[in-house]
Amino acid sequence: MHLLSVAVITKNEESNLKRCLQSVSSIADEILVVDSYSKDQTEAIAKAFNARFVQHAFEGHIEQKNYALQLTSHQLVLSLDADEALDEILLEEIKKIKTQHEPKAFAMNRLNNYCGKWIRHGTWYPDKRVRLVNKNIAAWGGRNPHDKLIPNENINVISLKGNILHYTINSLEEHLRQINYFSTLAAKSKFEANVKYHWWQLILNPPWRFIKEYFIKAGFLDGYEGFQIALMSAHAGFLRYAKLRELWNAESKKQP
Repeated sequence: MHLLSVAVITKNEESNLKRCLQSVSSIADEILVVDSYSKDQTEAIAKAFNARFVQHAFEGHIEQKNYALQLTSHQLVLSLDADEALDEILLEEIKKIKTQHEPKAFAMNRLNNYCGKWIRHGTWYPDKRVRLVNKNIAAWGGRNPHDKLIPNENINVISLKGNILHYTINSLEEHLRQINYFSTLAAKSKFEANVKYHWWQLILNPPWRFIKEYFIKAGFLDGYEGFQIALMSAHAGFLRYAKLRELWNAESKKQP
């Protein structure tokens, strides 16, 4: 039997954390919550589930999740966000894995709840993610804020049945705030990586994102919510490159 650590990073997640921890309580041999100095009841909720609660300054999504990954006590680690939970099918899959020999890396679908509706089309589903790994053969990478858990080369990734239930956005206003926040992070990350913007990205990226989301990936099958997601995706694409343009323009003005 393999012991399982569940790692969650948090900041002011009192509205989500209980649901997340309840969903893993039957399979977790350890729950680790790495918190960025929450001001709400996050700590109390974590401790109600006998979680190890560690506070650590937030340096970035990738950095925080790697810190949590290495802090876990067991080799087999399930990484979740506080606004995620496991459905029953995925829960049973992970129970089986705990009895297997030398588990390494596993991917699972993520089903997103948008303004009360489960989104089953577009680029939002199946939204497959590697989240269960032997921590010695994987690390968080990508580019902030788009982190991903990456197994070492030549590691076979096994897909599991069931879904991570992602309670992502509750309102249009929340979606707008999220897009503004993440587009700023994405632009800064590209700028720090010396990625330049091109004028045609500002013009072509937004309509392409809408066409891909709504038509090519059949987002229209999700009704009005699918249409809204496609529009917001286009808006996010524009903001990402517009903010990158601002950063490079500001940098050029510093030059003598």
